[in-house]
Amino acid sequence: MKTTPGTDKPWGGRFTEKTAPATETFSASIDFDKRLYRYDIAGSKAHAKMLAKIGLLSPAELELILSGLSEIETEIESNVFVFRTELEDIHMNIEKALVEKVGEAGEKLHTARSRNDQVALDMRLYLREVCQDIIARLSELQKGFVTLARQYLGVCMPGYTHLQRAQPVLLSHHLLAYYEMFSRDKARLSDCLKRVNVLPLGSGALAGTSLPIDREFVARELGFDAISANSMDAVSDRDFMVEFLAACSLIQIHLSRLSEELVLWSSQEFDFVEIADRFCTGSSIMPQKKNPDIPELVRGKSGRVVGNLMALLTLLKGLTLTYNRDLQEDKESVFDTVDTVTQSLAVMIELLPGLSFKREVLEQAAEKGFMTATDLAEYLVRRNIPFRQAHGIVGRTVAYCIAKGKELTDLTLEELQEFSAGIAEDVFGVLAIAGSVNSRTAQGGTANTSVLKALEQAETDLGL
Repeated sequence: MKTTPGTDKPWGGRFTEKTAPATETFSASIDFDKRLYRYDIAGSKAHAKMLAKIGLLSPAELELILSGLSEIETEIESNVFVFRTELEDIHMNIEKALVEKVGEAGEKLHTARSRNDQVALDMRLYLREVCQDIIARLSELQKGFVTLARQYLGVCMPGYTHLQRAQPVLLSHHLLAYYEMFSRDKARLSDCLKRVNVLPLGSGALAGTSLPIDREFVARELGFDAISANSMDAVSDRDFMVEFLAACSLIQIHLSRLSEELVLWSSQEFDFVEIADRFCTGSSIMPQKKNPDIPELVRGKSGRVVGNLMALLTLLKGLTLTYNRDLQEDKESVFDTVDTVTQSLAVMIELLPGLSFKREVLEQAAEKGFMTATDLAEYLVRRNIPFRQAHGIVGRTVAYCIAKGKELTDLTLEELQEFSAGIAEDVFGVLAIAGSVNSRTAQGGTANTSVLKALEQAETDLGL
């Protein structure tokens, strides 16, 4: 590749000085963007085929370029390719290696494209694959929740608000709440894919090209559903990355909420669940300790994922159109998020089958704390007492229980009737935990029939 005597850069034609070593070190991105090599090569092959189609490459030149790119890909995968910091990024490293292999034909590859639309292409190809991978991992995680929900079907536990015991629910109902969270995460990523799967190549540096390129051909070659409509937007758009990071932030937050419950529930104070030893660690000084380190780490990693989203939003906030070198900083946030979320999902997929819920502890906990107080209020409503009055009656009943050291189920009919003459013998079925749970038959409720229906639908959706 011909350059001026002052520099050996592919872009060095107008420069008379070599790049300062500090500049090369500071501006190079090859250390992290080399992971884009497969996508960069795939995009280059499609671009080369298009150039041959419109007559800007001969069949022989195309063959040289395609074989050269395949050879480079093999070398990278075999860890024999030497990445050079002075070539700045994955694009220039591959292009330089191609020219060294095939000569002048390689110098034609960059015709009608810029690194600006090239990197946008690479990131879209990368995120398209990543989104599909994370969606598949989310489905595997959901299978874990569904399996546990089936295994513990019928087990009651306290449901909480404000971390205070509130109403009895089925453990399966609680587990399927996470199934719903991760369903929304899958839907968000699927929707994000619509904005990801848009071809930016052909936008050039910012204004398009005067050469007769065929963008539809390239889109078909690379499997894109749409083509960018505005070249200036295409090279500066990082909305699809922000959207991806936002979706991943919610995934990690959901994993963090799950982790928090596992940390609490595995403590001696709750004692609801046992986490398998293989996902815990001990203490270097306290021999008795069994620490839930994996849930704690997953919970902790939510901070870096949310931080990556904030970093990219802040990066974009003050940028004018079109491309600015600031945008080089977008990739590390994306790559770190991908690594963190995929690893967190992988370990949680393995952890779920190792959970052992303590049925007796859960059901005993559901018996305490006046858990069926709302059921008693609804019982009075069915006897034509306005809800607000019923609420007051039950509140006074609970206060009486606290003073006497009793639960609602310990009261006699005579004691209950002191608070409302409308209470009859059938109230004890309402006050029982099983009666409370199974009365909540409204769609989305915790009754056995509703939970079983939701579980069967989940199993169908997941192909189980």
